[in-house]
Amino acid sequence: MKRLFCAALLASATWTTVAGVAAADDNPWMIRGRVIGVMPNESADLTVGGAALGGNVDISEEFVPELDISYFFNKHIAAELILATTQHDVKATTVAAVGGADVPLGDVWVLPPTLTLQYHFDHGGQFKPYVGAGINATLFYNEDAGPVADGIDYDPSIGPALQIGFDFDLDGQPGGWAFNADVKKIWINSDVTVDFTTALGAKVKADVDINPTVLGLGFGYKF
Repeated sequence: MKRLFCAALLASATWTTVAGVAAADDNPWMIRGRVIGVMPNESADLTVGGAALGGNVDISEEFVPELDISYFFNKHIAAELILATTQHDVKATTVAAVGGADVPLGDVWVLPPTLTLQYHFDHGGQFKPYVGAGINATLFYNEDAGPVADGIDYDPSIGPALQIGFDFDLDGQPGGWAFNADVKKIWINSDVTVDFTTALGAKVKADVDINPTVLGLGFGYKF
């Protein structure tokens, strides 16, 4: 997982450099940097040996920087690659096997690169709203099981993503700087295995929906 994360960062840095070198009035590249808030809408079905186990899951909200790289096929159609990684605290809540108590499950790093195809409503003004839809692939790494479990494993996820936002040209021209606001809904599902052999003598399976809403504010530069 670490190698995949490093490769993604290297790719984004390389794309940024290429875009800067090739800058021109008709260059189709746009780079944005945002601060994002990742707000999970989580739920889980817990089982032991195939039998339902009462309880749910709680995943922390996080705020991190995000980089995205866009390629404009024309002034209306663009593809955008969104790159960020977040660390979330996780706990199982109201677990029936321990009298309805909460059980801390440590933390996990999430790498959810997302590719969307966008339509930009560009009619020549400074305000340019857009909508997008695409696909998300989520990888989990550096899993920490916390103080109770012996281990924890998260399966990767592939799911859809929707997006709405706008750019506001600060230079009043086709290229240059823009203020950006963006909202994404991403569907993430992971099959999670928690090893409670020491505490409960069993492994708990969890079908976890994370499904975050991602709110972003930042600036972009179109070459």
